[in-house]
Amino acid sequence: MQKIKTLLGIVSAALLTFNSFSFAGEGEAKKWVNDEFQPSTISKSKQMKEMKWFVNAAKPYAGMEINVLSEGIPTHTYESKTLTKAFEEITGIKVNHQILGEGEVVQAVQTQMQTGRNLYDGYINDSDLIGTHARLQLAVNLTKWMAGEGKDVTLPTLDVDDFIGKSFTTGPDGDLYQLPDQQFANLYWFRKDWFDRPEIKEGFKAKYGYDLGVPVNWSAYEDIAEYFTDDVKNIDGVRVYGHMDYGKRAPDLGWRMTDAWLSMAGAGSVGMPNGVPVDEWGIRMESGSCNPAGASVSRGGAANGPAAVYAIRKWDEWLRQYAPPGAAAMDFYQSLPALSSGNVAQQIFWYTAFTASMVAPKSSGNKTVDDNGTPLWRMGPSPKGPYWDEGMKLGYQDAGSWTLFKSTPVDRRKAAWLFAQFTVSKTVSLKKSHVGLTIIRDSDINHKSFTTRAPKLGGLVEFYRSPNRVLWSPTGINVPDYPKLAQIWWQQIGDVNSGAFTPQQAMDRLAEEMDLVMSRMEAADKANKTYGGCGPRLNPEKDASHWLNQAGSPKAKRDEKPKGKTVAYEDAWK
Repeated sequence: MQKIKTLLGIVSAALLTFNSFSFAGEGEAKKWVNDEFQPSTISKSKQMKEMKWFVNAAKPYAGMEINVLSEGIPTHTYESKTLTKAFEEITGIKVNHQILGEGEVVQAVQTQMQTGRNLYDGYINDSDLIGTHARLQLAVNLTKWMAGEGKDVTLPTLDVDDFIGKSFTTGPDGDLYQLPDQQFANLYWFRKDWFDRPEIKEGFKAKYGYDLGVPVNWSAYEDIAEYFTDDVKNIDGVRVYGHMDYGKRAPDLGWRMTDAWLSMAGAGSVGMPNGVPVDEWGIRMESGSCNPAGASVSRGGAANGPAAVYAIRKWDEWLRQYAPPGAAAMDFYQSLPALSSGNVAQQIFWYTAFTASMVAPKSSGNKTVDDNGTPLWRMGPSPKGPYWDEGMKLGYQDAGSWTLFKSTPVDRRKAAWLFAQFTVSKTVSLKKSHVGLTIIRDSDINHKSFTTRAPKLGGLVEFYRSPNRVLWSPTGINVPDYPKLAQIWWQQIGDVNSGAFTPQQAMDRLAEEMDLVMSRMEAADKANKTYGGCGPRLNPEKDASHWLNQAGSPKAKRDEKPKGKTVAYEDAWK
């Protein structure tokens, strides 16, 4: 009797497992292709061919349940709620796609790297960690994975060369370590309807001697901020301000700065996608080397040089003088509703990830679109600081990218890789791009559906179709260990906002602490090859004049208030 009961239990369990994925297959794929994954850059027949490949490749993993992690933006919400459902119905693999804050994602990544415990089977992790992953060799080298152990689960039509952020996820060895999943830039945002008002234009030119328009340099941005805050003051009965930002001493203040604020001011060197030898963090790494040499000016870095100090000083001054009351006490998330409330004229540092919410209808409370849903605002190129030189990167571009770890069991890693590719496949990618507006493929941004939609997106399409988009890039390979170094920034710069330290004092402390942390990395790498021989090798300290008197970065003090310069919006992306 007991044997019968045991047998029945086994059969019941098997039936439950079978039922959970017995409907996976081409019929379900056809439903999703017809009902959800339109438009697409490929024909329905080619979409079905891709989906048939997923059905067959997933068969060994059908019934498996895996866990992946990402930060919270609309693109990942779509993946978590819609694409997991589609993937399970088509392949029989259940995906728990968890969403946490960006800092918590980095913490989870760091914990898995340090402990070797498999917390998640896949991560959508910023490509800012490319220097970390390439050195520690704890993340899977995707180039080798796709050609070797993961070949049987690598989509033949993945078309890696179609990804516009491929260079961001490529290590110093030329291999791919992460696969872009979503991408957004940090651009200039302004109320074009206000800038176009004749009385506002006339008043600005009378005071400053040049036309009101998209600011080309920081001097013009400052003039416009001052003008709207102190001269215009009120528009249609609403008190308006010429700038928006945030300053609370919290982790998001760190990536407010490491997301290329210093580079926008001009602190780094010429070079794409990041400065060589000095990047936007102020870290020096010589061309052809994989060993960071220091962040302090005394070691050839630029984290506490004149350009970096200027950048922090202007962030602090503008926040206090031209932003709405209370902005200095806000964190990133608290500051987000400010633009849609309709009382800010411009913002120098605005993430295009929030385009979807900024084109929400007027009925939702968005005061920056007209009755037809057309934006009253536009996005333009980031203004250049006085230390910026031709050939430098101009701003930041986030590339949240699929990252796999060697500590994940191979079968779970393969199932996660299948889901990762599903979310970026040509079958799915264009529709996902229209939902989250975080475009990753050249074929997507050049599709006719984005040509049609462009007037409703405030300049997003124009940016991604511009050859100049390469001037915006993520953190690069000079940063040897992102989690360890990133946490230094918000703590030191938060002390500027509190008044505890001047910008120079704060950046001196920041550069010194980064060098200290990198010296420990250097010792570990020399002793144990912790960073694969590519850990820091710090330069000996010299007087700052040794470096500041040389060409390139770090740069000696310049005229920090040249005449303001603007350009008409219609010419801004040319």
